Amino acid sequence: MSSGKRKWSAALLAAALLAVTAACGGGGDGGEGAGGTVTLRFSYWGSDARQKMTEEAIAKFEAKNPTIKVEGEFSDFDSYYESLSTKVAASDAPDVIQLEIRALREYADRGTLADLSSSVNAADIDAKLLATGAIDGKQFAIPNGANAFSLIVNPALVESSGQKLPDDTTWTWDDYVDLASKITSGSDGKVTGTQLSWNPAYLEIYAAQKGESFYQGNQLAMSPQTIKEWWAIMQKLIETKGSPDAAKSAEVGATSVDQSLLGTNTGAMGMWWSNQLGAAASASGQNLELLRMPKLEGATTGGMFMQPAMFLAASSQSEHAAEAAKFIDFMINDPEAGQIILSDRGLPANAKVLAAVRDKLPEADQKTLAFLEEAKSELKDPPAAPPKGASAMEDILTRYSEEVMFGRMTPDDAAAKLIAEANASIAG
Repeated sequence: MSSGKRKWSAALLAAALLAVTAACGGGGDGGEGAGGTVTLRFSYWGSDARQKMTEEAIAKFEAKNPTIKVEGEFSDFDSYYESLSTKVAASDAPDVIQLEIRALREYADRGTLADLSSSVNAADIDAKLLATGAIDGKQFAIPNGANAFSLIVNPALVESSGQKLPDDTTWTWDDYVDLASKITSGSDGKVTGTQLSWNPAYLEIYAAQKGESFYQGNQLAMSPQTIKEWWAIMQKLIETKGSPDAAKSAEVGATSVDQSLLGTNTGAMGMWWSNQLGAAASASGQNLELLRMPKLEGATTGGMFMQPAMFLAASSQSEHAAEAAKFIDFMINDPEAGQIILSDRGLPANAKVLAAVRDKLPEADQKTLAFLEEAKSELKDPPAAPPKGASAMEDILTRYSEEVMFGRMTPDDAAAKLIAEANASIAG
């Protein structure tokens, strides 16, 4: 996530894509125009600020490549995949496509994406990060930014409640719950210690601390016990008033980071992707910091990992494969593109582009970069693209987590049903 990880329908995506294998042609009507000009279509989501940056980068690309025009097909995240899947199913796929890791296999396995192994230079991208865009030896997507799921904290609110920032190299989940509870009580309830998160990355980190993987093949690899223990942390937060109650947690959990407790200065901590630090800081108007996630006592790994904030991919049906690859290469590798986009799509994945822009990054992104560089040796290898159907995981986790928090289901029953539903979604 980028880029906040909102929910979208795997069922809709899968249904719309069923026609792809039977489809022919594609790439839209972006034929050659007057004077041999080629028009590419580029599909992406984001904020108004991202659209403005992207259009500026496109203009720079067109100035360098006067025979190629790029038409941006921009939308907000909520409607992005519905629109994209409809276009793909109708053999009208854009030439260049922005994707996130949970959507990659959905498209690659159906033959929608081109192999970019030999057409885009990826020499300056970390090999392990690059591998997240590869499936069965084919490089279907190139990461253009990286981030990590982390804990964001407002030091002023922690200190005003009479508490101190933790040593995040040693703190445990018990420490986290205790600190959150003391922040709430120390502020007379004016500030809540933290808010709950149902992000799959949070559970993946916790499972890794238990020595378990999130997925193994087309099945969840976590034990029911691990999921129940993960829920127990949240139940204890609610019980000790370190987080809001179930109803308020469900309400704020459905909002973006700028509307979160942290973003509105009514909460001192929360979990988000590291590239969201800037948005949280901007919304709160406060100095915010990144912390490592707490650990289980005795865990041999913290479980945190770097992953692509998003990818760029090309349609396998594009009539302008060479030009599409050239545009992707520019967006990933050209320092001039990097100077425009900065960290909007995560910290640049290309090491040379990152070096060229790091002094121009906003303060929050400077902090993010310093944090990730400091924690780099502790991070697990980036995860491979999850199985098809995994795009529904956040929705499934949220529903069953809320059932447990509201007391409508027992943790035993909810864990069993969560695993069954998730496995059915993946297998389907």
